Amino acid sequence: MKITRIESRVYGHDMPEMGYSQAWYTRRSCHLVRVETDEGIVGVGEAFGPGNVALGNKAIVEQVIQPLLLGEDPLARQYLWHKVYNTLRDHGQKGMPLQAQSAIDIALWDIAGKAAGLPLVKLLGGPCRESVPVYGYGMMLRKEEDMETSFAEEAAQIAEMGYLCTKMKIGMGPKRDVKLIEAVRNAIPDEMGLGVDANHAFTYKDALYVGHAMDEMDIAWFEEPVANEDRQGYRDLCRALKTPVSGGEAEFTRWGFRDLIEDRCVDIVQPEVCGLGGITEYLNVLALAHTHFIPCMNHCWGSDVTVAMTLHLLCAQQDLPGGLFPHVPMLEFDTTVSHFRDDILETPLDIPGQVKRNGGYAAPPMAPGIGVNVDWQALETFRVA
Repeated sequence: MKITRIESRVYGHDMPEMGYSQAWYTRRSCHLVRVETDEGIVGVGEAFGPGNVALGNKAIVEQVIQPLLLGEDPLARQYLWHKVYNTLRDHGQKGMPLQAQSAIDIALWDIAGKAAGLPLVKLLGGPCRESVPVYGYGMMLRKEEDMETSFAEEAAQIAEMGYLCTKMKIGMGPKRDVKLIEAVRNAIPDEMGLGVDANHAFTYKDALYVGHAMDEMDIAWFEEPVANEDRQGYRDLCRALKTPVSGGEAEFTRWGFRDLIEDRCVDIVQPEVCGLGGITEYLNVLALAHTHFIPCMNHCWGSDVTVAMTLHLLCAQQDLPGGLFPHVPMLEFDTTVSHFRDDILETPLDIPGQVKRNGGYAAPPMAPGIGVNVDWQALETFRVA
């Protein structure tokens, strides 16, 4: 079997204005990559990176990486990963080249599963579990005076939908953020988990102020409190706070994660598989995290292609550290407006339905590969490039 074509497709649609600590936005984007073979097997992957970043990644996929892989065996994933990385090492050890490479690598795993007739979770040596708990991600920042009330109402709705945990954004300033967190914590059941995501909004001192407030509110994790480059800030927060500190979505490759993990900069690592180098490199990062007994809870922000893939990866994770009641990774599921979930699949994943029916849990699709068939015709409505 040989690779005959690699095609990148970028999609987008308008949405109500919302934001996180770094930006406001009114568009949602999606960047899917198709890898075609001479035996008719087509793999699909997704690249992390919104808007114009996706357009830049499209050029990298088609004009930089595709020429390196045409005619190669798509099953030779380790060889192909290092061929691309070694060729581009002088030009991009992090960032967009890795995002582009990630989508291709994911598509190669999809091809491998289809060629073997196995779902991804079995190709990875699992399942270690049949399903995973899901947390409903919402409470994006808004330009409102009384955001506390709207956050509390949204959190209560997510709880009513059956999610076992939820996650909110902060980044409005330390004092305002503490009020937002209090409003959400008080709006959901005591037994429901709550994660808080700052998207690296703070200096160490401001993060410490917010973190100490979280310590009194039973917060499940404090996500990206400081900039990814501030390793000392991460280390000091891990030591100072009772609330677990998480991060890693903005890191790339095993070499980028090495210091983050070995220096105990995070209590929970959150790799973004569509950005760090794909499934091939994610497995190296996972092994590194588990070597140091640090739980891995994947970042998941994309279409249902990414959601399906992430379900497979989470179900293939071994128990940590093992026992009757091991740490179980959760699926991150974005509950805000998106046409790139069930609307783009021939057979919907229906994560909200699974959550409601299964006590807050969801399972991966068990067809070969990632297990989903994209409705490419339906997606044409949203085609940007």
